[in-house]
Amino acid sequence: MRHCSVQVRGLLTRDELDRYNALIEVGSYLESQTRYDLAYTVQKEIDILILPAIERLKEKSRARDRATQEYLEAKERGESLSDDEDED
Repeated sequence: MRHCSVQVRGLLTRDELDRYNALIEVGSYLESQTRYDLAYTVQKEIDILILPAIERLKEKSRARDRATQEYLEAKERGESLSDDEDED
């Protein structure tokens, strides 16, 4: 079974995490029984289950990028004001 990243697991709700852990356990059991056909179906279900957490992770990344951009723009404006004052 393929696990999702720690970052994604950290953004799963409690219900999603409980379901994720149960599906991983079932999938691991199926793999140990060489029932890869059924384990594949369980893996697909896990992939669907983690999609909302992946979107939450992407949104956090976009928010961080926006904050960085705002900071850089503010810093650039602040530096240009300082440069103008030095020329006087």
